[in-house]
Amino acid sequence: MRKADLINIIHQKTGIPKVDVLVTVEAMFKEIKDNLKSGENIYVRGFGSFILKKRAAKIGRIVKKNIEIKIPEHHIPAFKPAKEFLQEIKKTQFLDKK
Repeated sequence: MRKADLINIIHQKTGIPKVDVLVTVEAMFKEIKDNLKSGENIYVRGFGSFILKKRAAKIGRIVKKNIEIKIPEHHIPAFKPAKEFLQEIKKTQFLDKK
């Protein structure tokens, strides 16, 4: 599913104009990004958490050139689903249908 598909579904289910849904979805994504940039995690009860995970510094290797490079400590964004959300997904059997 793409963002446009999501906007169409929300529009159909709520009757809110597509432009308003688009603005709302974009604002939500922007707030998530801005909060993570400032180091704040976002917790949505029953859905999950948008968090920053810390990656330790390590030594990497460029195999073709046989060169070691130092990869500094850094943070990456991650999503951690809530227990209720995981339980709902586990109940579905869509993966078995493929």
